[in-house]
Amino acid sequence: MKSIFEVLYTNEVLNRIENLNENAQPKWGKMNAAQMLAHCSSFQDIATGESKVQRSWLGIFVGRFAKPIFYNDKPLPHNMSTIPTTLMTSEKDFVFEKEQLIQKIKAFQKTGREYCTNLPHPFFGKLTPEQWGKGIYKHLDHHLGQFGV
Repeated sequence: MKSIFEVLYTNEVLNRIENLNENAQPKWGKMNAAQMLAHCSSFQDIATGESKVQRSWLGIFVGRFAKPIFYNDKPLPHNMSTIPTTLMTSEKDFVFEKEQLIQKIKAFQKTGREYCTNLPHPFFGKLTPEQWGKGIYKHLDHHLGQFGV
């Protein structure tokens, strides 16, 4: 499984972000390209512990059984529910959100596994740095594919 901790896959993701067009239309979902970038940045903040999100009751009871969805080789399902704090509905500035996400990805990759939070994922619970690395790549791949890049 690809991981954001591997430079090859980080560079792949960064190139795909660079190729994202502000006017790209999603193949599924309701977010536009700028909102998707802000969503991915917000998710990065959870992975680093910069954003502390309470676990949902559903996550507490079901998350550990569903956890492999986050880091296995299968694509994430379209229109999967999201963490409410990462759902973007207001208008966002595409250029700003793009640069912010690029910088967060570079920082996450550069500082490595030590940069991962020890806090549980709001739904899946406790994740190892390796699981975070695979999950971050998979999440970014999912949303970049949503916009055709």
